[in-house]
Amino acid sequence: MRRIDLNADLGESYGRWRVGHDAELLTLVSSANVACGFHAGDPVGLRETLSLAAKNDVTVGAHPGYPDLLGFGRRDIEATPAEVENWVIYQVGALCALAAAAGTSVCYVKPHGALYNRAARHAPTAEAIARGVARVGSGMALLGLPRTEILAAAERAGLRGVSEAFPDRSYEPDGTLTPRNNPDALVSDPSECADRAARMVLDGVVRARDGTMVEIEPDSLCVHGDGPEAVPVLRAIRQRLEQSGVTIAPFA
Repeated sequence: MRRIDLNADLGESYGRWRVGHDAELLTLVSSANVACGFHAGDPVGLRETLSLAAKNDVTVGAHPGYPDLLGFGRRDIEATPAEVENWVIYQVGALCALAAAAGTSVCYVKPHGALYNRAARHAPTAEAIARGVARVGSGMALLGLPRTEILAAAERAGLRGVSEAFPDRSYEPDGTLTPRNNPDALVSDPSECADRAARMVLDGVVRARDGTMVEIEPDSLCVHGDGPEAVPVLRAIRQRLEQSGVTIAPFA
């Protein structure tokens, strides 16, 4: 029987700035990518999200990003490999402490936003992230786009690399995500996202913007938790997959 993990980016509220629908999403996902305070999230809100994850038996992953609260971590930042490595160690280590206080633990790491995109194509950044994760805990998995630098770096660092796909994002012919400044970058219709998810899982492909089919074979599907349609999108995806005989379960 085919099985797949469903993950979402959570814990992204900051002070009085409320982002996402963590309580609802944590009843639908099997894994949660929890922000670490650099691109979003504050200690109080992060611990609340982690406690909800523990209550719902959802696997927790750290979601470190660039130090960019104003840009929500979606602006690319020139940084040395040493800076990236230490940023990852700092963020993952902090989330591990909060997770322990909330009665759970961090099982994997998924870079956020612009850091995720740079790590997919830029080997030094990918290597720095993998080194940082390995220094915090060699038992953690590293999540990223299939056949990219981040998964290759994970293997070299002795980490488990896990490939993911995005039903709510459009793709380029080379398998990368369409940049967010493109009007076609996001897919928000729940039915369309469910169709895309089913094809990703059952057929191992996604249709790129130019109509070509890209092979992906994901272990996990991600829905962005900050989107206004995140809850209905995830609900539709989960329903479609379960109706197709797919088991929803964490990869970690």
